[in-house]
Amino acid sequence: MTLNFDLREIATASMVLFAVIDILGSIPIIIGLRKKVGHIQSEKASVVAACIMVAFLFLGEEILDLIGIDVNSFAVAGAFIIFFLAIEMILGITIYKDDEPESASIVPIAFPLIAGAGTLTSILSLRAEYNVENIIIAIVINIIFVYIVLKSSTKLEKILGKNGVNVIRKVFGVILMAIAVKLFAANINELFNQ
Repeated sequence: MTLNFDLREIATASMVLFAVIDILGSIPIIIGLRKKVGHIQSEKASVVAACIMVAFLFLGEEILDLIGIDVNSFAVAGAFIIFFLAIEMILGITIYKDDEPESASIVPIAFPLIAGAGTLTSILSLRAEYNVENIIIAIVINIIFVYIVLKSSTKLEKILGKNGVNVIRKVFGVILMAIAVKLFAANINELFNQ
């Protein structure tokens, strides 16, 4: 098995996951959870989220095969989800809202905050276009960043301020929308050529 490391693929996959995970946009949620329950286990949440993402990268396609869906169809559906996430980020609206988590255990932080439906959909969508090893590196890069943010969320909120967090969300929303359009265009042709 030859490894095909590609810096462009790693950078693009990292940006997609960074925008979808939106850990900076989640700082207010993390701070709220920290105030409610006290301590957040940053290491545990990061490791569990990484395991969920890598497992889905390898087993997601088999799960889809089991229910009779090909990767291209999933990638097109993923493009729609990413598109709507981008709209939420750019316009500052909420199309889909999860119930408020009751505790800051692995469940609300690792899943669904970090490794949620959007992240898992993005991972499979990326798999339709990029090499697995590049996606794994992108996951690791993002998990390191997530860990740093979880550890220093209170300091970050003070540094960025509310406006800083909003600007970052909007910039990544636009990037995410462009990626959704590219993903849709690349995979819709494959569906019609089958």
